[in-house]
Amino acid sequence: MIRFRAASALRPAFTPRAQVSTSEPRLLPFAKLQLIMLPDLKLIIRLQDIDHRLADLAREIASLPVHIAEIEKKLVAHERKLEADRAALAANLKERKKCESDIQIQEQKISKLKDQMVSAKTNEQYRAFQHEIEFCEKEIRKSEDRILELMGESEPLDKNVKIAEGALKAEKAQVEAEKTVARERTAADQKAQSELQAERSSIASSISPGAYANYERVRKSRRGIAVAEVIDGRCSVCNIGLRLQFFQDLKRGESILSCESCQRILYYNPPQAVEDLGVAMPTLPPPPAS
Repeated sequence: MIRFRAASALRPAFTPRAQVSTSEPRLLPFAKLQLIMLPDLKLIIRLQDIDHRLADLAREIASLPVHIAEIEKKLVAHERKLEADRAALAANLKERKKCESDIQIQEQKISKLKDQMVSAKTNEQYRAFQHEIEFCEKEIRKSEDRILELMGESEPLDKNVKIAEGALKAEKAQVEAEKTVARERTAADQKAQSELQAERSSIASSISPGAYANYERVRKSRRGIAVAEVIDGRCSVCNIGLRLQFFQDLKRGESILSCESCQRILYYNPPQAVEDLGVAMPTLPPPPAS
């Protein structure tokens, strides 16, 4: 957009105290912009604004799917972690059941061995039964110890699974909400993009072919920035000072000029002219009696 700059200084507007009226308000000179600009240059400046906005919209439209892909990727990673925790918990329970089953089998063996000990005819047979019973009891203790270990491992696993399930549910809802916002934002951006494209086409067709071709050439060679304002006698983009005669030619506004350094199309906002436009100033109190 065209940026207007105020004059560097205004002359004092107050009259001597003796001349101040206490009944009628006094008028303050007011700044009014006097700007003469070629029609093509005005349209080119507006075209630059549209192109900047279109570039911003294109970046945002392109970034939204990337953002959605990132949060979905995180969601998938959390789902896999939850599946791994569930699998570990299931494996823990499965092993515990196996240990409990092994204990029952060993207890049944002990019961049978004790029944057989009654009918043992020699000491060797009796000791053999005792050894088998001791072995079974040892296996039972191993299984019981393992069950205690598994129970200790299952508690944090179960806790992690429950926490992860709640967090995953909330994360899924958040992802869906962000996807909805992204779809709405994309639709709004595409609508604005379409409207700006239509306005751009209209403006481009109103600019003289030579001026438009120059604008496009500079825009493509200067990373999308084809227009620059002159501030304090310098190009505001490359910051190179203008030659005095060149600056005077630019001020006259008789033709479209380009920066001799960066080749960008230049425009100049002249200082504001001061005119009386009838802005009332507050009255001053009368001077004290001497």
